[in-house]
Amino acid sequence: MKAARYHSHGDSSVLVYEDADRPVAGAGQVVVHVAGTAFNPVDATIRSGVLQQVFPVAFPHIPNFDVAGVISEVGEGVHGWNVGDAVVAFLSMTAPGAAAEYVAAPAEALATAPGTIELADAAALPSAALTAWQSLFEHADLKEGHSVLINGAGGGVGGYAVQLAKQAGATVTATAGPRSTDRIRSYKADRIVDHTTTPLVQAVAGQRFDVVLNLAPTSPEETARLVDLVTDGGVFVSTTTPGPDDAGRGVRTERVFVRSDATRLAELVARVDAGELRIDVAERRPISDLAAVHDEAATGRLAGKTVLTP
Repeated sequence: MKAARYHSHGDSSVLVYEDADRPVAGAGQVVVHVAGTAFNPVDATIRSGVLQQVFPVAFPHIPNFDVAGVISEVGEGVHGWNVGDAVVAFLSMTAPGAAAEYVAAPAEALATAPGTIELADAAALPSAALTAWQSLFEHADLKEGHSVLINGAGGGVGGYAVQLAKQAGATVTATAGPRSTDRIRSYKADRIVDHTTTPLVQAVAGQRFDVVLNLAPTSPEETARLVDLVTDGGVFVSTTTPGPDDAGRGVRTERVFVRSDATRLAELVARVDAGELRIDVAERRPISDLAAVHDEAATGRLAGKTVLTP
């Protein structure tokens, strides 16, 4: 099979598109014929090697942990899944990934793919939607009537966070650049701050929020200013720079490390099929373009989710 992989840590030039052995299904696994896989910024972090102790990989490594596709082989001990089933999954970040024609996946990570959209596009759902859900409801305990600020709403996680927060009955303020404003507006955000023209602290002067969800890379100083926007007794949740352990004013700070959750993923798929949750794919490209995608992400030229197909 063909796969994008790297034989050592480094910049995007280490990614090569080449022949690789097709995986076989071990006990408890299936092999998925990949229809699509989504790029995530952490893919580039793992490739660079800056967090080798957190994300150790064996070389050569095939990246990408979001997958949508069709089961082509079922391993020993797998029940409830059959060859031909269309599935989505959030795979281990350090196991051989889905930037390939085929990938081995643990059956326990699978959910039935949405039936109302293109199968490849469903790869944009698993890790991003689970990150949004876990951030809002497991870490922030978001409730109806809460006010929430979503910093970095223009990214893949942010789009789901805006939709899920609105569906929960929250009042949503979102930051987004010009490329993402129309999309975030379509998700019914109550207010959108263009962070390229107006400093956030200035735009929301005098306002505080029950929940601040930070999805953007921020300096310690920027993070501190975001924490200051949390109301007394509220929650600051970050997928990037963590808030201080003791923020004062009864403010709780949480750092998100997303985990695979097939049961919740199936519930999110059901929302997609019910028309309640929209998957937005900014760009579709061949897996052979993966090195270029990493380059564009590093220079801020990607907006939204990029799906790659074999």
